[in-house]
Amino acid sequence: MSSTDDIIRGIGEGSIRAIARALSMVENGSADSVEVLDKVFSLQSGFSIGVTGPPGAGKSTLVSRMISRYRSQENTVGVIAVDPSSPFTGGALLGDRIRMQSHASDPGVFIRSMGSRGHLGGLSGATRDASLVLSAAGYSPVIIETVGVGQAEVEVADLADITLLVLVPGLGDDVQSMKAGIMEIGDIIILNKADRNGIDQLESYVRASLELMPPGIRKPEVVRVSAVNGDGLENLWKAIDRLAAIHSDEQRKSRSAIKTLNEILKENGLLFAERLLETQYNGREAAEELILSGTLSPYAIGKKLLETAEGMLKHNGSK
Repeated sequence: MSSTDDIIRGIGEGSIRAIARALSMVENGSADSVEVLDKVFSLQSGFSIGVTGPPGAGKSTLVSRMISRYRSQENTVGVIAVDPSSPFTGGALLGDRIRMQSHASDPGVFIRSMGSRGHLGGLSGATRDASLVLSAAGYSPVIIETVGVGQAEVEVADLADITLLVLVPGLGDDVQSMKAGIMEIGDIIILNKADRNGIDQLESYVRASLELMPPGIRKPEVVRVSAVNGDGLENLWKAIDRLAAIHSDEQRKSRSAIKTLNEILKENGLLFAERLLETQYNGREAAEELILSGTLSPYAIGKKLLETAEGMLKHNGSK
């Protein structure tokens, strides 16, 4: 049996070694990673939570509280800590484990730090694939923590089933200079460090900004918490549970499948890929039906499109 087969089987069994090897393959852009992702795609279960916000908002403390909450319910928890400034190295992982050191030795918690360089699909592609591996291994929720509120973080937040935008008083211009629409990325807007001066002004500003959202778009819930002393966390947990209960696992998997297909199409060249979909699968809608029926995964479709494109290039080059 090949090492790839061993990894695929190990992920299904929850093997820490197999999970770590698969994540390294994803991070390094290994050609074998597509085969692994294709085979484990159907194993996904549970849901994912994206946590984003400006530096200093207390995201890591909040994530630590979240881990404790789900571990008390006997869930295994996966954490992907995204550092846009770091390459894929163990150094960044150490920093995150220091912040979450109370969970680092817990066999029911898997923490992985990822950077934004070294992956064909960029930050969102690498994170998407890593989240899939953890979900296929049985971790639920998978928590994706990002730094900042730039475009890359918005893309990563869009990968999660539930997105939390964390803000704190005292950020001043950092909050007010947020681009239009940034508030919309959060399903829940968390006002952390609620015991600080300025929390009332921050909430007023956030709620006023949400009133400017276009009609018909669901406004995010706004929740005050203090992650350090635990104030308001019960209200936050209830808000997350309400959102998690809206969709079944199958509905989430279907939504995830279509999102993943969309990202892969972008990576391969959206315009060219759309043309290839017409010739290979009778169009985009037919390809989506194949995914939702469980006949094929998005990774299998993406691989075939890329191979077809390479074959066309070789054929044209031989003329």
